[in-house]
Amino acid sequence: MKKFIVIFSILMISNFQAQGWKTEDQYIQKFAKYAVEEMEKYNIPASITLAQGLLETGGGQSILAQQGNNHFGIKCKEDWTGKTMKYTDDAPNECFRVYENPKDSYEDHSKFLANRPYYKGLFQLDPKDYKAWAHGLKKAGYATNSRYAYILIDKIEKYKLFEFDFIKKEQVTEKLLAIYPDLSKDKDFLAKNLSIPKATKEDAPKVVIDAPEPVKLTKNEVLLSILMKAHPNEALKYIVIPIEPDYDDASEVNLEDISKKYEVSVSKLIKWNELTSNNLKEGQILFLEKKNSSGTVDTYTAEKGDNMYTIAQKFAVKLDKLYDKNRMNYGDKVKEGQIIYLKNRKPRS
Repeated sequence: MKKFIVIFSILMISNFQAQGWKTEDQYIQKFAKYAVEEMEKYNIPASITLAQGLLETGGGQSILAQQGNNHFGIKCKEDWTGKTMKYTDDAPNECFRVYENPKDSYEDHSKFLANRPYYKGLFQLDPKDYKAWAHGLKKAGYATNSRYAYILIDKIEKYKLFEFDFIKKEQVTEKLLAIYPDLSKDKDFLAKNLSIPKATKEDAPKVVIDAPEPVKLTKNEVLLSILMKAHPNEALKYIVIPIEPDYDDASEVNLEDISKKYEVSVSKLIKWNELTSNNLKEGQILFLEKKNSSGTVDTYTAEKGDNMYTIAQKFAVKLDKLYDKNRMNYGDKVKEGQIIYLKNRKPRS
């Protein structure tokens, strides 16, 4: 019930707007979960499945996908007993399979690869080696285009689909929010992907009427609310410790909690974020991998309350490199309005 109140309130007070996503982005957001689910069942890389779906459907726009829920262009064959449709592909009026929903198409695609002898060699490959799978598909005769493997690899690398090869289906929403941060403003996406129980008549007054007692989140609820993000500086993975006025002492998260959730050692988190203790502050930026030596913009004008550490975290730059670029000694203070160099070293005056 507590979780419902918190999530419901967020949805109610936020002014969500659907994003103007490109066709292929929309396809990834909608069908990534199916690809990961199939990977868990059949050991086919999710990146390969998604890339094939993108290519076959033109980002979900093909007639086969829209009218037949057929996302992989699978033809009827002699063993198909389901619905069919005629479509001109390699020859006029060929017979293609029709599915009740896209999920069925994804599963049939997995079975198609798993049950045919000429694809047997694919399943001896590393399921996280998308390049080997792309070339293996071409070698096994999946497509006639001589550049088929390279086309798949290009799709995978353009949209970072390989990131889906390393997660579980329960982590897909979090991964999509990291790749597409603006999804946090997309009402339709949140409604479809957040597990929000339906309110009962008894629940309704607790949401609408002022509650006398503030909702206290447990540590587990706080951890679940933390989503991994992709920083503009080369898409480095990071999180932000939530700012929650209704924390209690037991719900405060620390480095050990983050270490367990993201499977990164405490020592690495301390080193990568140049921390001096295991304590975390609300609103603190915490990187899950090494920061870079330079920022993505040339300079930044320091604001009130800034220091070199907060600027380093804001722009994903190593602290010692930031001091060096600005010809400052470690520990020097930053003045409001000071120009901080992020890419190149400050010119000598």
